[in-house]
Amino acid sequence: MTSRRVLIVGGYGTFGARAAERLAKDPRNRIVIAGRVARKAESAAATLSAKSSARVTSAVVDAVSPNLDQLRNLAPRVIVNASGPFQTQSYGLAEAAIAIGAHYVDLADGRAFVTGITKLDAVAKQAGVLVVSGASTVPGLSSAVIDEYLPHFGSLTHLRYGIVPANSFDPGEATTRSILGYVGRPIATIRDGKPHQVFGWQNLARHHFPGMRTCWLGACDIPDLDLFPARYPTLKTITFGAGVEVGFMHLGMWGLSWIVRAGLLRQPERLARPLLAVKRRLRFLGADIGGMFVELVGTDSGGRAKRILWHMIAANSHGPYVPQVPATSITNKLLDGSIATTGSIPCLGLMSLADFKSGTADLDITTSVEIEGVDQ
Repeated sequence: MTSRRVLIVGGYGTFGARAAERLAKDPRNRIVIAGRVARKAESAAATLSAKSSARVTSAVVDAVSPNLDQLRNLAPRVIVNASGPFQTQSYGLAEAAIAIGAHYVDLADGRAFVTGITKLDAVAKQAGVLVVSGASTVPGLSSAVIDEYLPHFGSLTHLRYGIVPANSFDPGEATTRSILGYVGRPIATIRDGKPHQVFGWQNLARHHFPGMRTCWLGACDIPDLDLFPARYPTLKTITFGAGVEVGFMHLGMWGLSWIVRAGLLRQPERLARPLLAVKRRLRFLGADIGGMFVELVGTDSGGRAKRILWHMIAANSHGPYVPQVPATSITNKLLDGSIATTGSIPCLGLMSLADFKSGTADLDITTSVEIEGVDQ
């Protein structure tokens, strides 16, 4: 087995291509860009090979129905799954990785997919490999931010956070289908320590990002809503929202959510292609700046009120690099042998905020934090 060979399935997609680009910066790595369409994989590999020092090749691999013999011949040390949407995927590729003795890392955002990955824990441990799901903005980066500032709290009770990508960002059809999958549909969360239900892209709220316009946010379904109450047991309320930078476009999604909620549209995912076409035509309306925020509220060790507000701002259309950072950070650690953990787990505690900053040091991505209250 080639010790530093990485197979990136979905390696010519929105996030997979950026993961390949970042991993190809290390000349020791061997990158295999793969997907279901040979010409796309070959083209992406040729383009990346011409500008990187790593060896880059291509292959045809179906994430849904991977061929074990083919994967054994490719002999990857790590398989990165950047193909989506994950809401409709099985664990076929993760199971195949385990079968050939390779580590597996995915960029999944599907709530059930990420939380259910633990079903492979025993077999992954037996094979001596690590399987990680959700190595993306959520829960990979979101948990890293919380873990960084958790020591400031005696009790962390409220978490409010959100993401607004730049309008110049092209999410691709798979990601658009993933987003539309929960528009207008019920989402289980917690409020004031009790189970609470919201609906996708409803619960309108506003947030101001430094250097950006004030943006609308709407409720979204993410793995964190299941994972965080167990990881941070003092939490009483979790509120997550995502937004579209251009206001009327966000409100259009809000309007669509009511149509779905009323039962007048049963499969909004079918609108992915036409809605994406409209967004692409209107990309000139927004900017090339996107942002994320995490607000933590609770009390310090002395019982006094405590609030921390963290922002990340990505300019010059560098926002789409953010979701792949946890995946490439973990992949590099696996290649270097600095992660000894085996098993099958959601992406929690595997990337620090320092790792994120290191992974974006050469990009136009900045972070800031406001801390209120007096530490003990």
